[in-house]
Amino acid sequence: MTEQTDHPDHPDQPDQPDQPVHGGAADAIEASDRTAEGTGQLTGQLTGQLADTVAVAAVTYDRHEELAQLLQALARQTAPIRTVALVDSGTRPATDVVEAAGGSIHYLRSEANLGGAGGFAFAILAAIASGARWIWLMDDDGHPEDERCLAELLRAAHEHDLDIVSPLVAATDDPTRLSFNFRIGGLLTNDRATLEPLGFLPDMVHFFNGALIRTEVFSTIGLPDMKFFIRGDEVDFLARVRKAGLKFGTLATVAVRHPATWSEMKPIFGGFITPVIPVGEFKRASYFRNRAYLARKYRNLRWFGADMIGFPYYFLTQRDLTGLRSWFAAYSAGFRGRGFGPPPSA
Repeated sequence: MTEQTDHPDHPDQPDQPDQPVHGGAADAIEASDRTAEGTGQLTGQLTGQLADTVAVAAVTYDRHEELAQLLQALARQTAPIRTVALVDSGTRPATDVVEAAGGSIHYLRSEANLGGAGGFAFAILAAIASGARWIWLMDDDGHPEDERCLAELLRAAHEHDLDIVSPLVAATDDPTRLSFNFRIGGLLTNDRATLEPLGFLPDMVHFFNGALIRTEVFSTIGLPDMKFFIRGDEVDFLARVRKAGLKFGTLATVAVRHPATWSEMKPIFGGFITPVIPVGEFKRASYFRNRAYLARKYRNLRWFGADMIGFPYYFLTQRDLTGLRSWFAAYSAGFRGRGFGPPPSA
C-alpha cells in the first residue's frame, strides 16, 4: 500500500592446566553453586526468548492478491506471531482475503484513505495494544521470502543488542537484486550477492518493508507522521531514530520481497546525484513536497543542494518545462510547510 522512495568463528580454546582431584563436602557445594549459576543463566536466556512476543503491523490498499501472499507467508513463520494488525484503507474491503487466511488477524477497516504514513501509525498502535514486545512492519505488496525470516531477525536483535533490525528488501521480479540501494564503501549497490556475505550491516535499515522494532521505540520517538501521507515518512522516522541514539542494522542473510522502484531513479553526473521521479502526479508532488519539508526540518544542506541542482537539471535536459514548474510548486510549498493532505479524491 505505501509508496516509498527514498553479518562467527569459534575462538580456539586455551589449553587447560591439569586439575587436582578433590573430594568431600566442599567440592560438592562448589559443584552445586556452579550448577545453580548455569541454571540461572539458562533460565534467563529462556525467559528472554519466551518474552519475544511479536505483533505484525500491516497496511493494505486494494492489493488483494498480494495481501493473500503476505498473510500466507506470515502464517508459515517458524517464530510465533501473536496477532496481525491489518489496516485496510482501500476502496474494496479485503474481508474475503482475511477470512480465507484465518489465524489471529485484527482487521481494521478505515473508510478514510490514511496513506502509508497514517495507515502504519494506526496499525502500529493496534499492534502495541496486543501487548507484544516487538512490532514487525509489513506492506501489502511485500512478503517474507522464507519461513525463518522472523526467527533470524529476533536472533540478530539479541546478538547485536538492537532496537531495530531489518531484512534485505529483494526485488520481486529479480531477487538477485535489491529494491533499494545500499551505500557500501562509498558506492551505491543493489547487488544482493555483494551484501549477503557481510552478514550484518550496522546503521543501515529500510523501515516499512520488514523492519522489526522494539515496542519501546515508539514511546521514545513516536509514530510515523501521517501528514506525509506517502513518500517521506520513512526518512523522517529514520532521522528521529538517529537523533534518539537507537541501535539498528540490517541482517543480510534474510529478505523480504518487494517491487523495485529502479525506473524512478534518474542518475545524472555519472551517478553523483540521483533525482527520484515517481510515476503519477500525486505521488510525484507528495515526494517533492515532503523532501523539501524534510530538508528544512533537519537543516540538511546536502539534500537541499542536491535538489536545487538535480531536479532542475533533469527536467531541463528532458525539455520538460511542465515538470519543472510542478516540481518548483510542490517543493516550495513543502519548504514553507504547506500543501499537506490526502489526494483530492480521498
